[in-house]
Amino acid sequence: MAATVRDMLYIYSNARAAYERFIEIGSKPELARNTVALLLWLDQGRHHVMRHLPGLTKDAVGHLAHEANAILDRLHQDSLLLPPTPLISALCQDGGGIDPGSFAFNQDLIVRGVAEILDGVGTLIFDDRLYRLYRRHQTGLLGRHPELEEPYVSLPVTVPEDCRSMFITFSRGQSVERDEIFDYFRHKWGDCIVRVLLEKTTGGTAPMYGRIIFKSEAFVSLVLNGEDRAAIFIRDREIWFRKYIPRPHNG
Repeated sequence: MAATVRDMLYIYSNARAAYERFIEIGSKPELARNTVALLLWLDQGRHHVMRHLPGLTKDAVGHLAHEANAILDRLHQDSLLLPPTPLISALCQDGGGIDPGSFAFNQDLIVRGVAEILDGVGTLIFDDRLYRLYRRHQTGLLGRHPELEEPYVSLPVTVPEDCRSMFITFSRGQSVERDEIFDYFRHKWGDCIVRVLLEKTTGGTAPMYGRIIFKSEAFVSLVLNGEDRAAIFIRDREIWFRKYIPRPHNG
């Protein structure tokens, strides 16, 4: 029998509770979503980090968020150096512990796994309206709600290109080639980009801006990780990323 939306909300109720605890300590929603998805990715292995969350103090939750944020911030950077993550390592002891260096050397596996969670069960876990509906009908006194009884479909929903796009800018004379951007992300995250568009110029002038279209909206979230802008370096040239906002059509 196929799992229903209600079943999935129940199964991931601990993840939802963790998300709400991160929000309570002041985490931005995007960062809180990324953090919970990272912890769920760890839980898919031998580790059981999520089950420790209810017993953590507010300060410990803050430390956990800080460590997870440090990992997430490094996922799109060229540096493989990570600050210590003692709390995450301690919470992973049930599964035999975890080498902090594994986060740096498995960036592609982590990013693809976290993106899959964000695009999959994350669409339920982080849906405030759906969880309010679930809690209202949790006791059964209000009867069954049709939306909660629908079969859960695990296939990610394709979103418009604009939602999967990022606007990029270069400093004057510091642009990089389209293929270099492709290769940078392919090396780190695997096959995650649909295409890269750069400003059309004349007379050999270097482009000043461009647009990257990712295969999933989750990759945009992982680049920014709760910030308005993020930067990467290719050949020591700084590239700034922000969410793509299409120009309004006049009509």
